[in-house]
Amino acid sequence: MKLEHDWYPADVPATVSLGARSWLYSSYAFLHFASTRPRAVTIGDDTGVYVGTLFDLGPNGSVEIGRFCSIVGPIISTDARVAIGDFVLIAHAVVLADDPFATPGIGRSASRRPDGDIVIGDGVWIGANTVVLGPVHIGTDAIVAAGSVVDADVPPGATWAGNPGRVVRRGANRTE
Repeated sequence: MKLEHDWYPADVPATVSLGARSWLYSSYAFLHFASTRPRAVTIGDDTGVYVGTLFDLGPNGSVEIGRFCSIVGPIISTDARVAIGDFVLIAHAVVLADDPFATPGIGRSASRRPDGDIVIGDGVWIGANTVVLGPVHIGTDAIVAAGSVVDADVPPGATWAGNPGRVVRRGANRTE
């Protein structure tokens, strides 16, 4: 698929699905893309994937992004699965990786964790310059403060902050 507005002279891989009314800034996002999965990247309806976002996926890597999300420049480096729920905001310079030694474009080593799935629940906000290391689950309505490291599960509605990261508030973000 060719993006009408694209400045980069490449097609979006055929294994990428873009939802209705969604925006993908450029095929450049797939510069280090090596996934062989039939549905490697699925982007939901009304979602924006903006400048700086990179899908550095190994042969087994896949990414599912929900509806009504704003994805603003993360590097997604995985040979596992990243699942992002609906109404999620991921800010600038976030790294989502299945391995602490993930390096975009360098290739995949046998040491990569096949169980490095990252699951981000609905309504999650992830602040700028955060590093999320799988396997990890970030619960619904959680907030991850800018500059944090997430290397353990974040409970639903919690606020996570710091390096090393920890829960600094429980349940305060839940809307009921």
